[in-house]
Amino acid sequence: MKISGFTFIRNAIKFDYPVVEAIRSILPVCDDFIVAVGNSDDSTLELIQSIDKQKIKIIETIWDDSPKMKKGGKVFAVETDKAFQAVPNNSDWAFYIQGDEVIHEKYLGNLYSAMEKYRDNKKVDGLLFNYLHFYGSYNYVGISPKWYTNEIRIIKNDKSIYSFRDAQGFRKGKNKKLNVKPVDAYVYHYGWVKEPQTMLDKIRNSYSYYHKENLLEKKYADQMFDYSSIDALSLFNETPPQVMKDRISRKNWSFEHDLSFNKLSLR
Repeated sequence: MKISGFTFIRNAIKFDYPVVEAIRSILPVCDDFIVAVGNSDDSTLELIQSIDKQKIKIIETIWDDSPKMKKGGKVFAVETDKAFQAVPNNSDWAFYIQGDEVIHEKYLGNLYSAMEKYRDNKKVDGLLFNYLHFYGSYNYVGISPKWYTNEIRIIKNDKSIYSFRDAQGFRKGKNKKLNVKPVDAYVYHYGWVKEPQTMLDKIRNSYSYYHKENLLEKKYADQMFDYSSIDALSLFNETPPQVMKDRISRKNWSFEHDLSFNKLSLR
């Protein structure tokens, strides 16, 4: 069984994406790994080149920053597809990870077993993961209904499959949903854990891909990002992924949330 990892990234250093940790978290189960590195304003290319020269294959891409591609974050799906299309034809599975997602090493055995189990099952297109969304620091996770709870992160190496909308999921053929099996594994999503000024810079950049610049200015103006405006969080008391320990030790800001102030919808 052959497994290829794939991802896309741009300006990883500028916006402090834990993309090195993301890639390294699943590299042990991958035979090779495709990274679509977009034209960046920093040393993202050199950062990716430093990871694992034997397994990593880099394709350099130019992002389409036209208004058309910025509608609904479409460019993220386009860049995902560039990486997926570069997955070798002899791979059975393609393991997708985004630049702010990490898989705990405790799940890798289960994931490998699931891929073995469903490799030859033509009725299974992919594997569906659970999610933990960290917020403000590495000690809290979001628990309100607004957070998405599941996404497909492993797919068969079937090139009729493509990234959907803004790269949150996958479809195949003419907008057909994939047949997936749930796996006992969580994606640790760290997209909302950054130094406050970097967080605001990242949000500004992200909003530009959804034509929400005006909304951003109304909501945040020129201030640093305020993590306190959150509805409901829960403490995370488990051991973090091994690949994240160094990054966690370098955290240089403080955020505390009083759980008694949680506001959960009654829906």
